[in-house]
Amino acid sequence: MPVLRRRLHTQGLTPCRARSGQAACQGEPRVVWRFSDAKAGHDSQSLGLVDALNRRLVLDSYDVPVSSGAALDWFRGRFPAASLLPDPWLLIGAGHATHLPLLAARRARGGRAVVLMTPDLPKRYFDLCVVPDHDRPRPAPNVLTTRGSLNRMQAVASTAGSSQHRRGLLMIGGPSRHYRWDHQQVVEQLAGVVRYSPVRHWVLTTSRRTPPGFAECVRDRLFHRNLRLTIHSWRETQDPWLAMQLQRACCTWITEDSVSMIYEALTAGIPVGLLSVPPRRQDRIVRGVEALVASGNVMRFSRWSRGIPLPRSLEVFDEANRVAEQICKSWGRA
Repeated sequence: MPVLRRRLHTQGLTPCRARSGQAACQGEPRVVWRFSDAKAGHDSQSLGLVDALNRRLVLDSYDVPVSSGAALDWFRGRFPAASLLPDPWLLIGAGHATHLPLLAARRARGGRAVVLMTPDLPKRYFDLCVVPDHDRPRPAPNVLTTRGSLNRMQAVASTAGSSQHRRGLLMIGGPSRHYRWDHQQVVEQLAGVVRYSPVRHWVLTTSRRTPPGFAECVRDRLFHRNLRLTIHSWRETQDPWLAMQLQRACCTWITEDSVSMIYEALTAGIPVGLLSVPPRRQDRIVRGVEALVASGNVMRFSRWSRGIPLPRSLEVFDEANRVAEQICKSWGRA
C-alpha cells in the first residue's frame, strides 16, 4: 500500500498560529508520520492528535500503512516502507499493529514515537504513551493519562433554545467483549426517548457491531409516531458526517457499549444520555462508563425517565488539544 501524503497548513501566512495562553511555534514544517492499521476507531484517535497539532504547528503529515516484517526491520535498523519520506519529527500510532513499525521507523530514521492507548510492549520503549484513565496506568515521565480516547471532535456552541437545532442524534452500537446486547431493551428505551423528549427530529446511526435487523425493528416501532426519524447505516457515515451531526444536535443518546462515541459526544460538548445494555463483567471499560455516570457527565435512561433533565457535561473534554499542547511544550522547538 502506498504512503499517503497530507500537506497541512494553519490559516494565514505565518508558520504557526498563536492561541490564547500559548506561545507561537516558529520554524519549518514539522514532519509527522501517522501509522495506520486501517481500523476506523484507531484512525480517529491518531487523526485527532494530528488535527490538534496542526492547530498549533505547520505540518507535513504522511499516512504510513502498517505491514508485516517490522520486527526484522527493527533488527536491521531500516524502514524501507517510508524510504522516500523526509525524516520524521514525530511518529504517531494507535493500535497494537502499529507498535513495532513505530519502533522500527524511529530506530532507522529518528523522531519521537507516540503511542495512543496502552501498548502491548513495555511503555519505556516509547517516547510518549497516551493512555486512557480507565486503563489505570502507573505514573511515569513518558505516560500521559487522558479522559477516554482521543478523537477528532471539537466543542460546538450551545444550541439551547435554538429552534433550528432542536434535533437529536441516536448512536447505536452492538454486542462487544465488554457488553452483551438486549435488542428489545434498547428499542424500548429508544421509544421512551422519542416519545417523552421535546425533540421532534431524530437522526439515528448504527455501527459495524449493530445486529442485523435492528434498524428495521426501530422503523416498525417508531415510524407510526408523529415525528421525523432518519436512519443511516454506518456505511453511510464517514467521519465528517458524524461531526456535522453533533454540531447540529441539541442532545445525543448512545448505547453505553459505544465508548468511543460517548467521548466524541462529550468532546463536542452536547448533553449525553446513555441507553443501557447489560455488561458482561465489571472490567475496566465498564468501570470507566460507570465513572462517567457517577461524575454527572452523562445520564442513564433510567434516571432521565424519572423526569430529571439531561445535563451538559460538568467537565470539559478536550483531550486531543491537551495532548498536542503538551507535545508542543515538550518538543515543539526541538
